[in-house]
Amino acid sequence: MNEDLPIVVIGAGPQGLAAAAHLLERGIEPLVLEKGRAAGAAVSEWGHVRLFSEWPELIDQAARRLLEQSGWAAPRAGFPTGAEWVKEYLAPLASALGARVRSGVAATGVAKAGRDRVVDSGRAAAPFEVHTVDASGVEQRIVARAVLDASGTWAQPNPAGAAGLPALGEKAAAGAGLVEYRIPSSVSHLAGKHVVVVGSGHSAAHAVIRLAGLVEREAGTRVTWLIRRGAPSGFSSVDDQLPARGALGGRAQQVVEDGRVELVTGFRTAEIQQNAKGLTVVGEDDARIEGVDQMFALTGFRPDLSILSEVRTATDATLEAVAGLAAQIDPNVHSCGTVRASGVRELTQPEPGLFILGAKSYGRAPTFLALTGYEQVRSVVAELAGDHEAAARNDLVLPESGVCGGSGDLDGDVASCCAPPRKQSLQLGLRPVPVEA
Repeated sequence: MNEDLPIVVIGAGPQGLAAAAHLLERGIEPLVLEKGRAAGAAVSEWGHVRLFSEWPELIDQAARRLLEQSGWAAPRAGFPTGAEWVKEYLAPLASALGARVRSGVAATGVAKAGRDRVVDSGRAAAPFEVHTVDASGVEQRIVARAVLDASGTWAQPNPAGAAGLPALGEKAAAGAGLVEYRIPSSVSHLAGKHVVVVGSGHSAAHAVIRLAGLVEREAGTRVTWLIRRGAPSGFSSVDDQLPARGALGGRAQQVVEDGRVELVTGFRTAEIQQNAKGLTVVGEDDARIEGVDQMFALTGFRPDLSILSEVRTATDATLEAVAGLAAQIDPNVHSCGTVRASGVRELTQPEPGLFILGAKSYGRAPTFLALTGYEQVRSVVAELAGDHEAAARNDLVLPESGVCGGSGDLDGDVASCCAPPRKQSLQLGLRPVPVEA
């Protein structure tokens, strides 16, 4: 295959930019395609949320070396917000990569040049072609020697519906702005309203804590937290190797115990009805939460595999994760704190030169961390550069956190981590305590 062709990286998020830095360091020309207006566009959308990891764990080493050539100094400590991660690391990294990063360009499909996924003849020697469209609607065909899909899962939030499909009426309610799928950056407009949060992970915990502060400040505000299983994963704060994550869980538990938030467990959403009094959320057992003014469905994310429909991929039937990873990240089998780092061995696809990296490689599994993605990138780029020894080596050992839910959100029935679902309503205590809004 023509080694003068670029390696196309889809997505200018943390892993995509790190991949470009590693490629450049090994003398391979990358081309990064970012559908957003700027690098880190997805991170910017949750810029108001503070990360669980500290600065040293959020910076890839090849990216650090590239940035330091221009006098950049890494932040030494602290837990940045998403906006700070973009401003102080991702944006400077994109700038250092220069024209190799093309913003406002969406990859719409990946194929082998002149061959759909059925054709065998000449397939191995054929380069990849990546079809793109920019913000003006201009289409382009880019020929590449390899493709690294680091496009993430942010654009594909899971629905509130317990079956994995939108609940009856959910699409209509979302279209009316009554169901949202992101942690709110501001809650002041919800003063005096009844707000429902659906989800058991850390995104839901973030939202609940913000809303609990509003309950304390504004009379008449009510917050109901609906989860499908027996206890929120966000309550698991003991012995967490990520202290900020543990603290978040502890604060979420506190606002429930103080009575600012009503927790209803074992509630599996089947229908969302609109009426004169707002929304009525109906469970599969016909339990009802009525008079709801706003819902936040924060039930995790799933990958969009459609752009890879014409190349040969191996993905797990359950998780939609890379097949080689599935056995070690499946939350139905493993304790959520025991996921280890992965590299080229686990990430190899049937189509040589094609790799799915970062959060997208984990599919619907919630245990992805930035450091895990950086190790994936290091290993895969080493393999593409012909450094098989470095590719096979594991340079990252992650501690066991013992925490259900990892760094993401999972709202299902996970026997190894969580108790089975049972519906109950908890509203304990009355004493308010300060909460960071």
